[in-house]
Amino acid sequence: MNFTYYNKAITGILTILPSNEVKFEDEMENYNFPTAKSLKLKKAMGYNAHRIVEDGVCTSDLCIYGMNYLFDKGLINKEDIDALILVTQSPDYFMPPTSNVIQGQLGLKHDMICLDINQGCAGYIVGLMESFMLLDQSSINKVVLLNADVLSRKVSKRDRNSNPLIGDGASITIIERSTNPTIIHGNLKMDGSGAGALKIPAGGFKLPSTPETARMTEDVSGNYRSLDNLVMKGDDVFNFVQREVPPLIEDLFNNANINKDQVDYYMFHQPNKFMLNKLADKLDIPRNKMPSNIVENFGNSSGVSIPTAITFNLGDKLQNESFKLCLAGFGVGLTWGSLLLQVGNLTFIENIEY
Repeated sequence: MNFTYYNKAITGILTILPSNEVKFEDEMENYNFPTAKSLKLKKAMGYNAHRIVEDGVCTSDLCIYGMNYLFDKGLINKEDIDALILVTQSPDYFMPPTSNVIQGQLGLKHDMICLDINQGCAGYIVGLMESFMLLDQSSINKVVLLNADVLSRKVSKRDRNSNPLIGDGASITIIERSTNPTIIHGNLKMDGSGAGALKIPAGGFKLPSTPETARMTEDVSGNYRSLDNLVMKGDDVFNFVQREVPPLIEDLFNNANINKDQVDYYMFHQPNKFMLNKLADKLDIPRNKMPSNIVENFGNSSGVSIPTAITFNLGDKLQNESFKLCLAGFGVGLTWGSLLLQVGNLTFIENIEY
């Protein structure tokens, strides 16, 4: 499905990362594998360190901390916020919506819309699309897009397949109408038949958590996890990305009537360094135009890896310059989508620690 948006712009990006850093070597003893094999995995996948929240820290905590930072710095005014969108797969509660919780804690006005979106790896893309559509309403002038996850809570510490790469984090993106004529191209696809490739089997109404679902078992690869933990079928995800993302990007460029060389940077979701480098090669894109350094420094925080890649790699440049960016997210759902837009001369673009 293809989309076109007119006269919309990102005007600020803030990422919030936990200060608690865990090194890959610090967790190797948890895995049922020889040290040499674990170190080989570290090199191939680009594992180094990941940021993990402390006990008790939730999605709303990261978002509220970041919002208060922006308020205190005078970078955004409370009364100007007309819509608050939260994209997360780790909400504070089943109910109420976490976006409403955040709105209440921040003391925002009542005349606004709060919305939770349950999306993961492509969540930042979906959130931006929803933001652009909301801005078509005359009553909405400024949208705050929150993207946050604390999925480390749902990963088994004895799962070498998932634990080394999962990180926690949040981002705040401000989206407004553009004072200059702009065109944003996007596309989105979904395939629920592949939903089992990335899944937390227990904990919802379909299979409530019980002592039995918390029981750890060993899989054929020597990983230990329970039904309450995230299970990722790595080979299925890798094949899905290599098969579906290249034609998605080709379709995006065809609709925008540009070629890949006209894009300054490719800011894609970062499952791991190996997968992203293989994707860059398949798309025939220079690796230096598609950064793959987020997992090794901060971990894979689902859709938050996209704005983190932007702030970490382009933070200094985007305050005074403008670039044509291709954004893409792909994974849980299965969902995959992309956007092509001009980003730059931002009011703010920062990384902060919680």
